[in-house]
This record gives sequence, C-alpha cells and structure tokens, in this order.
Amino acid sequence: MDALSDVLRNVRLSGAVFFDIQAAEPWVATTPHSKAIVEKIFPGGTDHLIPYHVITRGSCWAGIPGGEAMRLAEGDIIVFPHGDSHSMSSAPGMQTSPNLSLYRRPTEGRLPFSMAMGADNSPESTHLVCGYLGLDARPYNPLLAALPRVIRVNDRIGGSLHAYVQLAIAESKNARPGDEAVLTRLSELMFVEVVRRYSDTLPAERTDWLAGLRDPAIGRAITELHRNPTREWSLQSLAREVGVSRSVLAERFTQFVGRPPMQYLTNWRIQLAASELLSGTESVAVVANRVGYDSEAAFSRAFKKFTGEPPSDWRKRRNGKALSEQRPSAVSNRAKRQGSRPSVR
Repeated sequence: MDALSDVLRNVRLSGAVFFDIQAAEPWVATTPHSKAIVEKIFPGGTDHLIPYHVITRGSCWAGIPGGEAMRLAEGDIIVFPHGDSHSMSSAPGMQTSPNLSLYRRPTEGRLPFSMAMGADNSPESTHLVCGYLGLDARPYNPLLAALPRVIRVNDRIGGSLHAYVQLAIAESKNARPGDEAVLTRLSELMFVEVVRRYSDTLPAERTDWLAGLRDPAIGRAITELHRNPTREWSLQSLAREVGVSRSVLAERFTQFVGRPPMQYLTNWRIQLAASELLSGTESVAVVANRVGYDSEAAFSRAFKKFTGEPPSDWRKRRNGKALSEQRPSAVSNRAKRQGSRPSVR
C-alpha cells in the first residue's frame, strides 16, 4: 500500500458540487473561503473544502487576495487546496461579492449546475468546469499540510486530465442513472492526478511530506508505517527495516515530515481511528485495537491529547452535528408540502 493512497482514503476524499459555466466578457466570479460554504455543500462530517477550476475553452484570470493574478488558458487546471477565497475573471484584478446561494447540494434536478455569465451569445466566450472536493483536515492530514495555497497544472488535448474533463462534460449532458456518482468520482481522480503532477515538479531541495515520499529512505519509512500501522514500531526497528541508522532516520524524517517517526505514527493512528469512529459503529475498544492500541484507556488518553476530546465524545459530537444538519427543518417540510422550495441562505 502506498502512503498517498492510504492518506487519500482515510481523510475521506469525496467529490461534490459540479458547475458547467459559459462566461463572456466582462465577467467575474468570487468563491468565498471554504469555511463559509463547506457545511452547505457537505452537510455534516466533512470539515474542509477544496475548489478547483478547469479551463476547457478560451482564457481567464485567477487570483487570491493579496496574491498575483494568474492568466489561465485552455487546458489549465487550478486548485486551491486550503480553500482560500479567490476570483475568476475575464481581466486581472476584478472583484465581486460571492453569491452564497449557489453553494449547495442539489435537492432537485441533477448535476452539473449550468450557468451563463457576462454578455449573451459572445463568440469569444470562455468555458469552465468547476467543482468542489471535501476531505478531513483534522485530526491529521499530512498531505494537506504539504500542499501550497494554489496549484496550477496544464493538460493539453490528449492528456489524462483532459480525458477526465471531457468524460465529465459528456456525462453531464446526458441524463443517465448514476451520473452524479460518475461526476464525483471523476473529480476525485482529477485531484489525485493534479497532486501527483505537482509532486513531480517539486525541486530536489524541497522538504515536506510529499517530497519525503520521493526520498529513498524516508519514502520507505513512511510507506512501512502506513502499511503496518498496528505493528509495535520503535525507531530502531523502523531504521533496521529502512536500512539506515537511527540517528539518520530521526534527523531526515523530522526534516521532511516535520515530526519524529514515532510521533508521526501516533498522529496517523489517531487519524485512522477518527475515520473508523465516523464510518462505523464499533465500540471505542474495538477501534483502539484496530489502530494498534492494546488498551482502550491508553487510546482514549492519546486521542484526547490530540483532539481535546475523548473518542466517544468526539464521535457523538461529529455524528450529532451531521444528523442535525441533514434533518429537514419544520419550515422546509411545510414548504415541500406546499409545493415550493425554500431559499438557501
């Protein structure tokens, strides 16, 4: 099992809302910070949102507050891993207030949401495919910490990313059973490919979790910890497995990952436990054993030290929040009975 796949699975990566946009000059659209919309798009459970935009025709500009605007052309994909507020526009420096009502899970109809912006029937229109991915930033997400605020990659006609986008567009234009599931999975595949391409461009002197995966010793150490997280690892046994001295492993691992190997293992076990607690119904004792703890008490102490809450309380709070956000309000129920749809606020 490779570490990147393990992280993506256990931080519960999931595709969400999908927009198909035709935009003609002049136009501008501002996406709010992910904290303002994550619960609208992912009601309950997910705590982080990653927006992305694909330029399939024409060109535009993109930028975050305080950053330099970037010109995007056909084939460009731009991703905002930390959910920063950003603007997409026909010219650099354009700003507008975000329309929060756009960000919601589809309750009627189907994906994608189709939109037209700017002048009507312009032959110079730009076409964008936009989407949003959800994942867990907490308790521990080493991948997210290694990603920059903005990632831009290019995939000209014929590349794998281009194929994903074209398939998504084709799927969105033909109503077929399972089309929403296909679109969300394509979003996930595109994100994974973007991360891999970004990783391939990292300079040799870069030191972070992604760069560590490329280092022969550190990459193997990370992989071994992810492959066997329940093993009774020590610095000595991990160094022996990797084939370097304990001092070299400790120094280089901390240099790349930002923490010693055994602390990294503890953090990752807590993330595995959090994923188990949210997705299953097993007792805390069973979850503790699954992630490598011999006693429920030891696990509970470690979990509380990391999250601030005992595992049982943490699960109740997270699951209770999800249920409350998914439960229709009395106003919504009345509106449905009257045949109207309540506005999104």
